[in-house]
Amino acid sequence: MSTSTPRRVLVTGAASGLGLAISREFLALGDEVILTDIHAQAPPEVAELAGRWTYRRLDVTSDADWLATAAEIDSLDVLVNNAGIAVGGPIGTTSMQAWQRIVDINLLGVVRGCRTFADRIPRGGRIVITASAAGLVHAPQMSAYNATKAAAVALGETLDAELRHRGVSTSVICPQFFQSGLADSLSGEDAKSDEMARKLLARTHLTSEIIARRSMKGIEARRTVITPDAFATFAWYSKRFTRIPFMASTRLIGRFAARGR
Repeated sequence: MSTSTPRRVLVTGAASGLGLAISREFLALGDEVILTDIHAQAPPEVAELAGRWTYRRLDVTSDADWLATAAEIDSLDVLVNNAGIAVGGPIGTTSMQAWQRIVDINLLGVVRGCRTFADRIPRGGRIVITASAAGLVHAPQMSAYNATKAAAVALGETLDAELRHRGVSTSVICPQFFQSGLADSLSGEDAKSDEMARKLLARTHLTSEIIARRSMKGIEARRTVITPDAFATFAWYSKRFTRIPFMASTRLIGRFAARGR
């Protein structure tokens, strides 16, 4: 499968995990991919890619980096806002510094990307935002992560409403935990929450490649909210259609989580 006319695609957080896997999917379609990340040079995993690609350093929290990127890229068909980090722990143990950092990356990093390129994407283009099932359903001990991912979902739905009339769709990817490099970004402020997150990330059968492959189907179909796994879909529909028992179950999880601390 390939696109009839190669598109220009920019992916943030593309040096590993889901960003790298999504980049591979676009490359397999024959598209030109600009992979970006905070590394000065392309890591070995990127350097080994086949297809038409380039790499550039881009810190999504830097206005200067976005301006420099925009100065060199006059047009874009697909923008994939993928860069993100994780912060675990209850509200009382998450520092304001950690809150500011995760908001700056997970939310404002996406805002900067969309402000930079939304008006340069032509009819038929796409904006993609990597959020999480945590942006749709909100488990305890994850307040900072949940809040930023919920904001990313809201931003994506808003942009879709603003841009769809001119043929530009916005898709928000909302998977459950999957094997990726997300554990490396944990702040370390709450050891118990970090350890639980690492276990969940390690035990799942889902990989970045599986999530990327399933997400691409939703992106190409111009779906606004993409839940690329059964658990994320089940949890989202449970909250929407059986809200009272769903909320009771999350409160029960919160009670057990508090006892384990």
